[in-house]
Amino acid sequence: MLTRLEIRNFAIVDQATIEFRGGLTVLTGETGAGKSILVDAIGLVIGERGNGNLVRSGCDRAEFSAEFDLSRHDEARAWLSEQALDADNDCLLRRVVGADGRSRAFINGNAVTLQNLKALGEILLDIHGQHFHQSLVRRSIQRDLLDHFGALAHLRAATESAFHEWQALARQLEELESANLDRAARLELLGFQSREFASLNVKPDEFADLQAERRMLQNSGRLADAVIDAMRAVYDGEPDNAQRLLAEARRAIEAASAFDDRLQPVLELLTEAGIQVSEAYDSLRRYAESLDADPQRRDQVEERLAAIQSVARKHRVEPDQLAQVCERVNEQLLALENAESTGAELAAQSRLAESAYRDAATALGKARRKTAKRFSSEVTTAMADLGMTGGVFEVRLDTSAEPKASGTDDIEYLISPNPGQAPMPLAKIASGGELSRMSLAIQVIAIDGSTIPTMIFDEVDSGVGGAVAEMVGRHLRDLGERRQVLCVTHLAQVAGLADNHFRVMKITDGNSTRIAINQLNDAERIEELARMLGGMKITKKTRDHAAEMLGNSRRSQKTSKAG
Repeated sequence: MLTRLEIRNFAIVDQATIEFRGGLTVLTGETGAGKSILVDAIGLVIGERGNGNLVRSGCDRAEFSAEFDLSRHDEARAWLSEQALDADNDCLLRRVVGADGRSRAFINGNAVTLQNLKALGEILLDIHGQHFHQSLVRRSIQRDLLDHFGALAHLRAATESAFHEWQALARQLEELESANLDRAARLELLGFQSREFASLNVKPDEFADLQAERRMLQNSGRLADAVIDAMRAVYDGEPDNAQRLLAEARRAIEAASAFDDRLQPVLELLTEAGIQVSEAYDSLRRYAESLDADPQRRDQVEERLAAIQSVARKHRVEPDQLAQVCERVNEQLLALENAESTGAELAAQSRLAESAYRDAATALGKARRKTAKRFSSEVTTAMADLGMTGGVFEVRLDTSAEPKASGTDDIEYLISPNPGQAPMPLAKIASGGELSRMSLAIQVIAIDGSTIPTMIFDEVDSGVGGAVAEMVGRHLRDLGERRQVLCVTHLAQVAGLADNHFRVMKITDGNSTRIAINQLNDAERIEELARMLGGMKITKKTRDHAAEMLGNSRRSQKTSKAG
């Protein structure tokens, strides 16, 4: 629900703040007072296009912000959570339009694209007016409203699930059939590669191990010299090798420790050092013997490395990746060898899935046709109440549409606003007032088909009066019991039925013009209703009529709530 709107430097608005509540809220005022400017501002804050001409003369930018209470709007909270823009049950939309035409958008203080602002705005608020692109003219919205009106959610979900399952199998089959086009050549290539890998028999980490061994073999001479030098220093050298020197030191400390026990730890260290030196010498001796173990090994290592590198180049991978490539080749070969049986199985599964989808779509289409008749009848009746007597509303279903997740039906709303006119698509209605009233009729009839919590109607009473105007007001009030409704109106019959009433006034001092927006109390509402009834000259009789109208509205509301 929209709770607050702030506007700065927009057209003739220097600054305006409006606090909104639930139910039906009307905005009234003289023609040209700026009522529709507020609707335009709301449109901008939810992502409608704007330009620098909107900015108040002499200002650098116009700013708009709207606060929403999302405590009862799961869809909006889920959207914000998915975008990591959530802030509990509150939502603040902000839009800045510069005099240079540049625009910036924010959701809960985070900069977002205009597309994201518009996407969220379409969830939060719907504007029905003569100058706005209407969500109701979109085929997808028309389909959703019909499905909701007929309580077809379970059939719709079954159809969507069957469609996605069918499409997934169809894609798998298409990929397999595409691969089968060059099956023979592919089989021959994969078979050759598999045999080559089997002959090569590369082990994991083998290439790295061979490289290490090659480095050792290439430097075997230097290694042998180093080992011999080390062996001489440790044991073989005369007369001062490490083994002999440690033995002499151990004997000296052993004799001295008889006079001082503190030398005992030193003696133990020297003994351990002698043991480690002996072990090091044995290791060096064995290593020296291994250097001379196989003089032909160098050639074998070089040949093996060359063979691995050659195959790796063919597959354009690093040598240490050959084991994975081998595994992948074998998997592809096995799949291709079994492709015929796999393809037959997939084709059978795809046919069954398509049949299941067709059955689900047929059941959905049958239910839609039944629902469309009832929906058309009820909206046609509502049209008469709204001043389009003799008009006809029709839901047309084309059952031969291409299969899609929503079924095989193309759904379009048609209307004949006046007797004798052929029904035509809702999007082609010339009169904005008729489109607004049609939107009102459809929304009231299919109230449960929309999750949008706030609806704005801009002069839906255009071209009507008397009893029809009162019926428009009653429809709006009924809608306001389930949604937040904002309505710009010139009719006292509509304004008198509102829960909240704002008056918009244009103020000028001769040099500049601005507008003032005030919420009216009961006395002020009577005065405003009298103005709307009587024009420039307001008499006591007119005020009495206005007071009676407001009183009747209050009594009607109490009766409605009691019932």
